[in-house]
Amino acid sequence: MPRTLLSSLHRVAEAVAAGLLAIIFVAFILQIALRYLFNGPVGWTAELSVAAWLWLVLWGAAFVLKDHEEIRIDFLSVHAGRRARIGMGILGSASMVVLFGMSLPAAWDYVSFMKVEKSSYMNIRFDVLFSIYILFSVAVIARHLWNLGQLLRGRDPASAETQASSSP
Repeated sequence: MPRTLLSSLHRVAEAVAAGLLAIIFVAFILQIALRYLFNGPVGWTAELSVAAWLWLVLWGAAFVLKDHEEIRIDFLSVHAGRRARIGMGILGSASMVVLFGMSLPAAWDYVSFMKVEKSSYMNIRFDVLFSIYILFSVAVIARHLWNLGQLLRGRDPASAETQASSSP
């Protein structure tokens, strides 16, 4: 894909994340105002905050965070040579593709099954609420397939991104 299209899609993903964060903030302020200023506590604000938080975390991890921004435990790879790092990367990415790929049918079944349940206050069907997990899983698989392709070509995407982010 052209870089401009990817850049535009990334900005849209960031805007969605910012919108979800705004929803959480407004619901939180409303909850405080309704409870303490008007003595009328409501449950839908807490439910909206939790739903938006769930979507924010998984949406952000799937579409906003770049690989080099994720938390990594790299005490082994930082001391390894380039070939060993690529080998560890292949093993790690292949494992992620296999594990998330194996879990995807069960996750799909569970999310589909949850259409029978609705949230308490806002009557949001749980399949709609939990569908973000399916998007997250597919994004993780796609990201690691791309990483695997880069690694099998002898490129180390993690070190290239780290170098690019540390340069001015």
